[in-house]
Amino acid sequence: MEPQDSSFFDLGDNTALVCVDHQQYQKMVVPQLIDMTYKVHLGLFEEDVLLKLKTYSYNVVIVYENFKGSTPQNNPILRAMVRRPGAERREHFLVLISHRFPTNDAMSAFVQSVDLIVNIADLANFKPVLRRGVAQYRELYGSFHETLKAVQAI
Repeated sequence: MEPQDSSFFDLGDNTALVCVDHQQYQKMVVPQLIDMTYKVHLGLFEEDVLLKLKTYSYNVVIVYENFKGSTPQNNPILRAMVRRPGAERREHFLVLISHRFPTNDAMSAFVQSVDLIVNIADLANFKPVLRRGVAQYRELYGSFHETLKAVQAI
Protein backbone atom coordinates (compact mmCIF):
# COMPACT_ATOMS: atom_id res chain seq x y z
CA MET A 1 0.00 0.00 0.00
CA GLU A 2 1.25 3.43 -0.91
CA PRO A 3 0.41 6.81 0.62
CA GLN A 4 -2.28 8.81 -1.14
CA ASP A 5 -1.03 10.55 -4.29
CA SER A 6 -3.66 13.23 -3.84
CA SER A 7 -2.45 16.11 -1.75
CA PHE A 8 -6.04 17.04 -0.97
CA PHE A 9 -8.16 15.72 1.85
CA ASP A 10 -11.92 15.60 2.07
CA LEU A 11 -13.75 16.91 5.12
CA GLY A 12 -14.01 14.13 7.67
CA ASP A 13 -10.96 12.22 6.43
CA ASN A 14 -8.59 10.79 9.02
CA THR A 15 -5.26 12.35 8.11
CA ALA A 16 -1.69 11.55 9.05
CA LEU A 17 1.67 13.15 8.38
CA VAL A 18 4.54 10.67 8.58
CA CYS A 19 7.93 12.31 9.22
CA VAL A 20 9.97 9.12 9.11
CA ASP A 21 12.94 9.21 6.77
CA HIS A 22 14.14 5.69 7.68
CA GLN A 23 12.72 3.54 4.88
CA GLN A 24 12.29 0.32 6.89
CA TYR A 25 10.37 2.08 9.69
CA GLN A 26 8.30 4.02 7.16
CA LYS A 27 7.33 0.74 5.42
CA MET A 28 6.10 -0.62 8.77
CA VAL A 29 4.09 2.46 9.78
CA VAL A 30 2.41 3.67 6.57
CA PRO A 31 0.50 0.44 5.66
CA GLN A 32 -0.86 0.22 9.22
CA LEU A 33 -2.11 3.83 8.99
CA ILE A 34 -3.73 3.14 5.62
CA ASP A 35 -5.31 0.01 7.10
CA MET A 36 -6.79 2.27 9.80
CA THR A 37 -8.31 4.43 6.98
CA TYR A 38 -5.87 7.32 7.40
CA LYS A 39 -4.98 9.33 4.34
CA VAL A 40 -1.22 9.68 4.57
CA HIS A 41 1.23 12.38 3.55
CA LEU A 42 4.94 11.75 3.81
CA GLY A 43 7.19 14.50 5.11
CA LEU A 44 10.74 13.75 4.09
CA PHE A 45 12.36 17.20 4.36
CA GLU A 46 12.08 19.80 7.11
CA GLU A 47 10.83 22.59 4.80
CA ASP A 48 8.23 20.27 3.26
CA VAL A 49 6.97 19.16 6.68
CA LEU A 50 6.70 22.71 8.01
CA LEU A 51 4.77 23.79 4.90
CA LYS A 52 2.41 20.82 5.21
CA LEU A 53 1.81 21.61 8.90
CA LYS A 54 0.87 25.20 7.95
CA THR A 55 -1.40 24.00 5.14
CA TYR A 56 -3.21 21.04 6.71
CA SER A 57 -4.52 20.13 10.13
CA TYR A 58 -3.46 16.51 10.49
CA ASN A 59 -5.18 14.23 12.99
CA VAL A 60 -1.92 12.36 13.60
CA VAL A 61 1.68 13.50 13.14
CA ILE A 62 4.33 10.79 13.45
CA VAL A 63 7.93 11.91 13.93
CA TYR A 64 11.03 9.72 13.97
CA GLU A 65 13.32 10.95 16.76
CA ASN A 66 16.37 10.80 14.47
CA PHE A 67 14.68 12.56 11.52
CA LYS A 68 17.46 13.74 9.19
CA GLY A 69 20.13 12.74 11.72
CA SER A 70 18.63 14.77 14.59
CA THR A 71 18.09 13.84 18.22
CA PRO A 72 14.88 14.43 20.21
CA GLN A 73 16.50 17.57 21.65
CA ASN A 74 17.26 19.18 18.27
CA ASN A 75 14.63 17.50 16.06
CA PRO A 76 13.30 20.34 13.85
CA ILE A 77 9.79 18.89 13.55
CA LEU A 78 9.37 18.32 17.29
CA ARG A 79 10.68 21.84 17.98
CA ALA A 80 8.23 23.34 15.48
CA MET A 81 5.31 21.43 17.03
CA VAL A 82 6.24 22.45 20.58
CA ARG A 83 6.44 26.14 19.60
CA ARG A 84 2.87 26.17 18.32
CA PRO A 85 0.20 27.80 20.50
CA GLY A 86 -1.49 25.30 22.82
CA ALA A 87 -4.85 25.07 21.06
CA GLU A 88 -3.14 24.72 17.67
CA ARG A 89 -0.76 22.08 19.03
CA ARG A 90 -3.68 20.08 20.45
CA GLU A 91 -5.22 19.75 16.97
CA HIS A 92 -2.62 17.05 16.26
CA PHE A 93 -1.97 13.75 18.01
CA LEU A 94 1.84 13.74 18.06
CA VAL A 95 3.64 10.38 18.03
CA LEU A 96 7.38 9.99 18.59
CA ILE A 97 9.05 6.90 17.15
CA SER A 98 12.00 6.23 19.42
CA HIS A 99 14.99 3.98 19.94
CA ARG A 100 15.50 5.14 23.53
CA PHE A 101 12.08 5.42 25.12
CA PRO A 102 9.68 2.53 25.77
CA THR A 103 6.27 2.37 24.09
CA ASN A 104 3.47 4.10 26.04
CA ASP A 105 5.92 5.72 28.51
CA ALA A 106 3.69 8.59 29.66
CA MET A 107 6.41 10.43 31.60
CA SER A 108 8.85 10.40 28.66
CA ALA A 109 6.04 11.47 26.34
CA PHE A 110 5.30 14.40 28.65
CA VAL A 111 8.99 15.38 28.83
CA GLN A 112 9.31 15.19 25.02
CA SER A 113 6.03 17.14 24.56
CA VAL A 114 4.39 14.37 22.54
CA ASP A 115 1.16 12.47 23.03
CA LEU A 116 2.53 8.96 22.51
CA ILE A 117 5.85 7.19 22.22
CA VAL A 118 6.27 4.04 20.14
CA ASN A 119 9.56 2.21 20.45
CA ILE A 120 11.16 0.90 17.26
CA ALA A 121 10.84 -2.66 18.63
CA ASP A 122 7.02 -2.25 18.70
CA LEU A 123 6.47 -0.91 15.17
CA ALA A 124 4.88 -4.20 14.09
CA ASN A 125 2.14 -3.41 16.66
CA PHE A 126 1.83 0.25 15.67
CA LYS A 127 -1.86 0.01 14.75
CA PRO A 128 -3.26 -1.20 18.12
CA VAL A 129 -0.92 1.10 20.07
CA LEU A 130 -1.98 4.12 18.01
CA ARG A 131 -5.66 3.16 18.15
CA ARG A 132 -5.58 3.01 21.96
CA GLY A 133 -3.55 6.22 22.25
CA VAL A 134 -5.90 8.17 19.97
CA ALA A 135 -8.95 6.86 21.86
CA GLN A 136 -7.46 8.02 25.17
CA TYR A 137 -6.55 11.38 23.62
CA ARG A 138 -10.09 11.89 22.30
CA GLU A 139 -11.53 11.03 25.68
CA LEU A 140 -9.19 13.49 27.40
CA TYR A 141 -9.42 16.38 24.91
CA GLY A 142 -12.88 15.84 23.39
CA SER A 143 -14.68 18.42 25.50
CA PHE A 144 -11.72 20.83 25.17
CA HIS A 145 -12.02 20.73 21.36
CA GLU A 146 -15.82 21.11 21.46
CA THR A 147 -15.56 24.12 23.78
CA LEU A 148 -12.83 25.66 21.63
CA LYS A 149 -14.98 25.32 18.48
CA ALA A 150 -17.99 26.83 20.27
CA VAL A 151 -15.95 29.80 21.47
CA GLN A 152 -14.41 30.34 18.02
CA ALA A 153 -17.88 30.31 16.44
CA ILE A 154 -19.02 33.24 18.60
